[in-house]
Amino acid sequence: MIKATSFITDNFLLHSKNAEELYHQYAKELPILDYHNHLSAKQIAENQPIKNITEAWLNGDHYKWRAMRANGIDEQFITGNAPLDVRFEKWAETVPYTLRNPLFHWTQLELKRYFGIEDILQPSTAKTIYKKANEVLAQKTPAQLLETMKVEVVCTTDDPTDDLHYHQQIAKADFYTKVLPTFRSDALFGIEQPSFKAYLEKLSSCVDFPVDSFATLLKAVDKRIEYFHDNGCRLSDFGVGGPHTIVPFTPEEVDAIFGKSLKGEALTTLETNKYRSALFLHLGRKYHQYHWVQQYHLGPIRNNNSRLQEQAGADIGCDSIGDYPMADFMSALFNTLNASDQLAKTITYNLDPSQNEVFATMMGNYNGEVPGKMQWGSAWWFLDQKDGMEKQLNTLSNMGLLSRFIGMLTDSRSFLSFPRHEYFRRILCNLLAEDINKGLLPNDLEFIGKMVQDICYYNAKEYFEFT
Repeated sequence: MIKATSFITDNFLLHSKNAEELYHQYAKELPILDYHNHLSAKQIAENQPIKNITEAWLNGDHYKWRAMRANGIDEQFITGNAPLDVRFEKWAETVPYTLRNPLFHWTQLELKRYFGIEDILQPSTAKTIYKKANEVLAQKTPAQLLETMKVEVVCTTDDPTDDLHYHQQIAKADFYTKVLPTFRSDALFGIEQPSFKAYLEKLSSCVDFPVDSFATLLKAVDKRIEYFHDNGCRLSDFGVGGPHTIVPFTPEEVDAIFGKSLKGEALTTLETNKYRSALFLHLGRKYHQYHWVQQYHLGPIRNNNSRLQEQAGADIGCDSIGDYPMADFMSALFNTLNASDQLAKTITYNLDPSQNEVFATMMGNYNGEVPGKMQWGSAWWFLDQKDGMEKQLNTLSNMGLLSRFIGMLTDSRSFLSFPRHEYFRRILCNLLAEDINKGLLPNDLEFIGKMVQDICYYNAKEYFEFT
């Protein structure tokens, strides 16, 4: 059993007086702009207390699911239908084994910030923590949880066919937090998938005309982008796993490929890439036209465990880092758009840490017009932990302008994940303080403190033009 006294002190992760001052004086009190997450707009709009810590923590959290499986927990307690209190106890059983995994830090930060709980979660404290957390959650709506953490903006992740009804409802509510949709285009790229034809039927019903050719697909996409824009969307996203490439194509070729898909005929890899290339470029030009920020999450290999996928479904924590080449794809896509002056503000995120320098230098090729136009985004997914964040910050510092960085996001499905911004801010402040202490940066806390504030809040506010 771990000694129950909390180790999350006021100076957690801050290893010098300079680090303490940078964090407490410049970073701690700043609001949060969470420009990429997977929160449910429905839950925010309905604004009913979640009530149960198991639902708030374990539903949809593939980070915890992976840890529980690694600890030998049976699937019925992870994604299954075991009672909520029992599932929580199985998570509490796992927590002591997460030492040196970011989950251990995140768990304790969340318990302290949302519930005022100092005890370390483990089997001996599980029942008491479960009871206290549920008592707090019963009195807190999602909107109140967001306000507690001073979250000014969240940008959800939404399919092009989403009617955005809940976003419209939220826009009329008197919430502290502004909730904006993000146009996530993944399903549009799945032309080789058996489900693609059914998706086109769903898209057709959204636009009130049949999507039966590549030309009508683009017409439908344009109509949905306009609809999203009218409903406050200012960001797009792409997160399809696997390798990507831009290849030459003609409109006639792509239309023939689209027709072949509608007939249920198998496509070659080259045909799929021609279709995707045409779609990548069309979307990129539309994002520029609407002055959106485009995001590309690149590098995962998804749903590796087919047996578990059959049992529990897709996206249940069996994705991992892929080792795909990305430089040629990014260069071809961004250069083609840039050549016609149609390259929107862009953020890329890599999952393979060996490509840190590739991504950092690629984004620097297309800067101009506005400060920090091309962003290499924060350490993502498996990399959004202390070591991964420090590596990302150091590489960006060496090969770009850290001072123009737009900072952290949660990429989470949980309303309890926002202490991850605090985690990032503490790591950032400690990193800069170490350089000050070593004489690598001037001992000017006011100047560097302003840089901290920009990275944690003001750069993103200006970049996304959040008002």
